[in-house]
Amino acid sequence: MRSPRRNVLFITADQWRGDFLPWRATPFLRIPNLARLAREGVVFDRHYSVTSPCGPARASLLTGLYALNHRAVQNTIPLDARHTNLAKEVARHGYEPAIVGYTTTTPDPRTTDPGDPRFTVLGDMMDGFHVLANLDPYPKMEDYFDWVRARGGEVPSEPHDIWLPRSGPPGPSAAPSRIPASLSDTAWVTDVALEYLRERGERPWFLHLCYWRPHPPFIAPEPYNARYDAGSMPPPVRAATPEEEGAQHPLLRFYIDETRASSYFHRAPGRASALDTASVLQARATYCGLIEEVDDQIGRVFEFLAATGQWDDTLVVFTSDHGEMLGDHYQFGKSGYFEPIFHIPLIVRDPEAREASGRRCGAFTESVDLMPTILEFLGAPVPRACNGRSLLPWTRRGHAENWRTEAHFEFDFRDLWYVKAESALGVPMDAACLAAVRGERYKYVHFAALPPLFFDLDDDPHETRDRSGDAALTAVMLAHAQKMLSWRLEHADRTLTGFRATPAGLEERR
Repeated sequence: MRSPRRNVLFITADQWRGDFLPWRATPFLRIPNLARLAREGVVFDRHYSVTSPCGPARASLLTGLYALNHRAVQNTIPLDARHTNLAKEVARHGYEPAIVGYTTTTPDPRTTDPGDPRFTVLGDMMDGFHVLANLDPYPKMEDYFDWVRARGGEVPSEPHDIWLPRSGPPGPSAAPSRIPASLSDTAWVTDVALEYLRERGERPWFLHLCYWRPHPPFIAPEPYNARYDAGSMPPPVRAATPEEEGAQHPLLRFYIDETRASSYFHRAPGRASALDTASVLQARATYCGLIEEVDDQIGRVFEFLAATGQWDDTLVVFTSDHGEMLGDHYQFGKSGYFEPIFHIPLIVRDPEAREASGRRCGAFTESVDLMPTILEFLGAPVPRACNGRSLLPWTRRGHAENWRTEAHFEFDFRDLWYVKAESALGVPMDAACLAAVRGERYKYVHFAALPPLFFDLDDDPHETRDRSGDAALTAVMLAHAQKMLSWRLEHADRTLTGFRATPAGLEERR
């Protein structure tokens, strides 16, 4: 029987790649709270973000739309106000859509003044949420720095200097950050979330809890800086030199040449691709420390829910917005077409499907599936425009009819104020984009104005050898291009396409 009370805890980390989990490529990783969630829920092993970086990924996550429909295709690109989102839909169903964290959303310029300060930053909060604390607008982050000051913490005149190593030069470091763990941004969002949950009492709630970590700067507070040894980290997958690596594709060569180390290690000099293997391994160790810190803080929330009798009334969803290259292919960040950018964690604990505890799902699932999943759990209608499908059949029956057989994702590299791939590559603005289809064995990457890529993942799981020019695979590549075309045709904006006029009046098909 359904519980009369249903809560939703929707947790997103940032830049957490899908293989950095103890049941995958990093058995040494200590995340007991998420491991508990995995034991009590369903782990979706092949879950993908449908786009990157943060703004577009969260737009898809929270609207249920592919980037081809919402068109907020890069950070700083506005999100069309006509699209509904998860916050607005749960509000229509009687829930207060609370959020702690951020969405990195640029508003529709047709709905606000041209001088709106949100047009001077990377992004701000998506419309519809009840904001408890805001890590946007980046890079200002006033709410967080004010909280640190209010608790007696020292914030330098350049606030981001709290993420410098406490000793030694800027760059990959085993030294702790200058901010203590008790005043970290990870502790802050947890404190705010717990305060809100205490105030809710017995009333049902919806909380979107957004952790910034393990997003850079890759520097961890004490003791998380020393939790992992660099020597135990899996080595980066990359060619002998950046030049050899960059020969694979012009877009890859651009990011290898242009990405600065300071984007990932505060004030670090030089290019990220120039970091030696030892530095990359240290960055990975720090990344693991940041992951463990997130898990510890998530554990505080789980303990509160258990202590207050709410654990068995709450749908818990844990995922990330996108992944992180972490030195693979001489890249850091989330720009391009490689697997570590788009393959992300997903764990769903459905309190009404306890028989699913510990189940693993190997089907391809996508970030657009989470909005319909949450709405179906709450008994709310799923807007026809949503491109995703509810995952509750997987949690409750262990299977779903006519499920997708591939994952699709997109990436846009038009010029922004802080990176200009479009100009460097000499492509038109609206052709500075790629789309990829990733199936059981093959992955096809289509560029609007650059050469395609094709990978045989059985022979080459790390995508080091482009097979697009291999005559023996031409027919297979063509079949994947046709799959992509069919996908785009099927998922083009369908907000009103279920309606039709008839002699008897308007009809709606679902």
